Amino acid sequence: MHYIFRGNEYKVLGYRLLLAYFFYFVTRLLFFIYNSNLVKIDSIYEFFRLYYHGIAFDTTAILYSNSLFIILSVVPAVINTKRSYQNILFYIYFLCNLSIWSSNFIDLIYFRFIFSRTTFAAMDTLEHESNKMLLFKSFLVNYWHVFLLLFICSALWIYLYKKVKVRPEAPLVNGKYFVYSTIAFLGIVTLAIGGIRGDFRKSTRPINLLDANRYVTNISQGDFVLNTPFAIIRTLNVNTFKKVDGVSDQDIKKYVQPIKEYHNFPATKPNVVVLIMESNGREYFGSFNKDLAIPGYKSYTPFVDSLAQHSLIFTNAYANGYKSIHGMSSILAGIPSFKDAYTSSAFVKQKTQSLVSVLNEQGYDTSFFHGAPNGSMGFLGFGNILGIQHYYGKTEYNNDTDFDGVWGIWDEPFFQYMKTVLDKKQQPFMATLFSVSSHDPYKVPEKYAGKFPKGDVNIHESIGYSDYALRQFFAAAKKEPWFKNTIFVMVADHTNTVFYDEYLKEFMRNTVPILFYTADERFKGVNDDWAQQIDIYPTILDMIGYQKPFRSWGRSLIDPNGQEPFVVKHAGNLYQYMSGDYICTFDGKKAVGFYAKDDKGMERNLIANRTPEMDLLEIKVKAFVQDYMNTIIDKKLSPKK
Repeated sequence: MHYIFRGNEYKVLGYRLLLAYFFYFVTRLLFFIYNSNLVKIDSIYEFFRLYYHGIAFDTTAILYSNSLFIILSVVPAVINTKRSYQNILFYIYFLCNLSIWSSNFIDLIYFRFIFSRTTFAAMDTLEHESNKMLLFKSFLVNYWHVFLLLFICSALWIYLYKKVKVRPEAPLVNGKYFVYSTIAFLGIVTLAIGGIRGDFRKSTRPINLLDANRYVTNISQGDFVLNTPFAIIRTLNVNTFKKVDGVSDQDIKKYVQPIKEYHNFPATKPNVVVLIMESNGREYFGSFNKDLAIPGYKSYTPFVDSLAQHSLIFTNAYANGYKSIHGMSSILAGIPSFKDAYTSSAFVKQKTQSLVSVLNEQGYDTSFFHGAPNGSMGFLGFGNILGIQHYYGKTEYNNDTDFDGVWGIWDEPFFQYMKTVLDKKQQPFMATLFSVSSHDPYKVPEKYAGKFPKGDVNIHESIGYSDYALRQFFAAAKKEPWFKNTIFVMVADHTNTVFYDEYLKEFMRNTVPILFYTADERFKGVNDDWAQQIDIYPTILDMIGYQKPFRSWGRSLIDPNGQEPFVVKHAGNLYQYMSGDYICTFDGKKAVGFYAKDDKGMERNLIANRTPEMDLLEIKVKAFVQDYMNTIIDKKLSPKK
């Protein structure tokens, strides 16, 4: 019998992939059974709800490990149905599947020690062990039941695989066979690529470990949603978090000062509203560019410029990362992102002291507002890790007539929505708003066509719209009782399209505005010291008179006798550390460049003429990187009390 359409082959392929899903389910069930005291799931409904969300992570792992098998199964090679070819596929299938799927069994036991799924970073730990064989033997003896389960499941998988076979039939080799086979091949490959990314919809990035926390009601559930193969694959060869030494603990305490404690103000409990403006680089704000004398400069933020006259603003401030989620971790938790994002690392799921956790302990209601689909950008997952109590997204807004068609709810109505939610909250509260409208494709609502200047680059019009949305928000909020008892913070997550040459300079590419406003104007003025996103968290705690010790890599921007102003960031595979009169570039081991503070283009390397101040700067950046790496790897982001 001859055939053209290869229907039997595709059905068998589907069956074999479904077997993989089944055994991923089995290992997730075993994971819960072994760790039920650590993973809080209270009902069968909750179990299957979380499992449903875990299917996306299973899909990525399954399609990633089966990519070669899928391609060889559907490629129009004519010989696909031959027994010898199917035998080859059998060995490829189980070599690829069992080698990665079996890692799930590691976490039946190992999870109870590290409280997270095993990642590729575990290889770094194992690398330093000289008794690997002894460790393996010990594991084999002590946890023989895990190996037995692995053997039983593997044997059952092989048995079920062999139950359904491709019929050994010869295809009708003609033009139709190759046309239909090619179309099917391209369609299956396209679906597989979408599955590997984890999201078939418009997505800025493939799903990662952080996204598992979108769906949890308890932080421990994130590891149930995940699977170990996914955790390993997503962290494969991306772990730049390495233990560092060379700087003494005394130098870390002196120059990094990781534990802060302030006594500048009496203890109070004002509300805190943090406004994180998408892509609102410092370049667009006239109030932050007055001293730069940029020829022909134009501002696109008339409201913020007027608000700045009654606020404390920092005109030499920087983002500590390059993506929106980097901004969230820097601003709310004081954790910068360097070569790789902390939020995408293997170490993100750990107890973290932050602005959120401290205010939670002080009795604040904490919430996060983002008009995009819930979970977008990884905000919901990281928010759950920080302990944010309420998340308000596109789902809660529940009115798609205000959807911009791309990212989320237009800023103006969503800002007003936040205001109405806050009106109903008991004080004190902390609310974080992350705007969406100043994002590619940089549209504004049709009713505002022509209202805001088009400007010189694509983002200028939407910057004007977001500024207008802020104006309307403040106008409405001023009428509410809570307004006068609120500290407002405005900052950008990162920069965007640059127009003026000044902002094309190397060291001006990730500059952001930082503004603090209170109705009584008790914090007011213009400050041109080094400042950065990670300073916002300690500054707010200083403002409210929080007088207990807390961990922070930033500094209070209002402490008159505090840490020397500095900025740390990463660019071009180098750390950049600025303090005093110099910018230091650091490769992780040694300084490779020094530049004058005013040399924002970083054009004149002064390393050949080092000064004592430069030497000290190198010690400071070494100390910062060492404390950063070791604290994160050792999971000490929340100091013991």
